[in-house]
Amino acid sequence: MTALQEDKLLDCSGMLCPVPVIKTSKAIKEIQIGQVLKMISTDPGAPPDMEAWARQTGNELLDSHQEDKKYIFYFRRMK
Repeated sequence: MTALQEDKLLDCSGMLCPVPVIKTSKAIKEIQIGQVLKMISTDPGAPPDMEAWARQTGNELLDSHQEDKKYIFYFRRMK
């Protein structure tokens, strides 16, 4: 797998829902269409929340995985 390169990093470690969703919504608006946002969360509810957020907003979830106790997401801004 090719490593994804982010254009912006958002670390939401220690924050609980809905804060990571709100911060991701704000951060993705700060990058250009086609650029990639990497978001890190420690909230166990983040995977289903962020998948739903991507589906509802039309932004592409490029990858999501877990590293130790952190959930890592890569989103491409689509609009």
